[in-house]
Amino acid sequence: MNKKLRHKDHFHFIGIGGIGMSAIAMALIKKGYSVSGSDLIQNKETKSLKTLGAIIFDSQIKKNIDFVISKFQDHTIICVISSAINDENEELCFCKKNNLSIKHRSEILAMIMNSYISLSIAGSHGKTSTSTFLSTLLELCTHDSSSITGGIIPIYDSNAHIENTKYLVTEIDESDGTIKNYNSDIGIINNIDFDHCDHYSNIDEVLSSFKKFASNSQKLLINYDCKFTKNNFTSENQWSIKESNNIAYSLIPNIIDKDKTIGKYYEHGKFIDIINIPVPGLHNLSNITAAIAACRMVGVSFKEIKKNTESLKLPKKRFEFRGELNQRIIYDDYAHHPNEIKATIDLARLFIKDTNSSNRKERGRLIAIFQPHRFTRVKQFIHEFVKELSKADVIYVTNIFGAGEKNIDNIDSQLIANLIYKNNKNVTCLKDNYEINEKFFKLTKKNDFIINMGAGDCHNLWSILKNKNTLNN
Repeated sequence: MNKKLRHKDHFHFIGIGGIGMSAIAMALIKKGYSVSGSDLIQNKETKSLKTLGAIIFDSQIKKNIDFVISKFQDHTIICVISSAINDENEELCFCKKNNLSIKHRSEILAMIMNSYISLSIAGSHGKTSTSTFLSTLLELCTHDSSSITGGIIPIYDSNAHIENTKYLVTEIDESDGTIKNYNSDIGIINNIDFDHCDHYSNIDEVLSSFKKFASNSQKLLINYDCKFTKNNFTSENQWSIKESNNIAYSLIPNIIDKDKTIGKYYEHGKFIDIINIPVPGLHNLSNITAAIAACRMVGVSFKEIKKNTESLKLPKKRFEFRGELNQRIIYDDYAHHPNEIKATIDLARLFIKDTNSSNRKERGRLIAIFQPHRFTRVKQFIHEFVKELSKADVIYVTNIFGAGEKNIDNIDSQLIANLIYKNNKNVTCLKDNYEINEKFFKLTKKNDFIINMGAGDCHNLWSILKNKNTLNN
């Protein structure tokens, strides 16, 4: 298939309910294409796609493809997959047998991007948050922006907002090396870290992928505070939250609490104004600075940006307040890499500090519930996980979410718990959400601040807890 989409194309997504796949599927529907897809798990995204007119199958069998071929006889059928789909998948095998066109989701997203001025966010950490902040600012400042991201953006209540606009904000995934498939008008690199050990062997391979992304970007915006971006990329467009001299865009904090960060904004070393950011955390401040810088690069006035920063919110699952049960506060976070856990625990400590300063009746504990994600990641970073998780007051580690990986090294969560025990005796290994639910009020105390972290199904915990509490009441 060429680099252009044609309205005679029909797209069938294997694994359509994934946060990235569903966003692309929604975008295609909004642009007038017919879409079908399959997923073993039906969720909010599959329901939204059905509402938009997509055909959704709850199985992945060859019969589904037969149906699609017969229904769309006058179309070219294009099967869309992600790297999570294995070669033995029955639908995929049947597509190959019938010589259907098979495309990786990155190829389809790259084609959609061709119709816009694209602002693409890449990086090891914070991509979804930065995409959310940039989408929000561009929407409010220009009313001429669309978005395709890997998270739910509050202003749209969706991971995809596609209209006939000038700009398109996209989140770019580097996990499988497909980052090289994108050509961006503005390429943004948040940071670079060693991760995705199932695909990359070392940091040099990760850097190589980002360098391909950078070379495919018309303009490059980089994080000057990350040593890997600072030392490996050259661009006149950088941002920093640590220094302002010889930096294109800087936002230096001077007041930080659990509700806001207030900082001095500079451009090219010149002080511009004070900005009040309504999102806490230094890592979030860096992501917001990137979003401000990108807006400035496309010509948005600073006055408009400052006015609309008050509307910035984090995406779902990024330090998301879920609720309170019997004076126990629960937050969800997507942290699944040691550096992300560090940032999340630091932010949680900020919340506890502010809460305790205003309410000194009983000091609250920080409880970390962590579901490890991928056996390869745990094997590579086990000592880093132990170091960061040990900083919580109490730690509960649940079973590893394999994400399709085979446990060839027989790694389990008890190994993590045993190592944490050497630093912090308040650690327990639990099976899953249901064991936590069963023992919740024995495991926690009043005034505890609970942060539930991971990239798997751990975020179902709040629904399970809430349901039990409702039934018991």
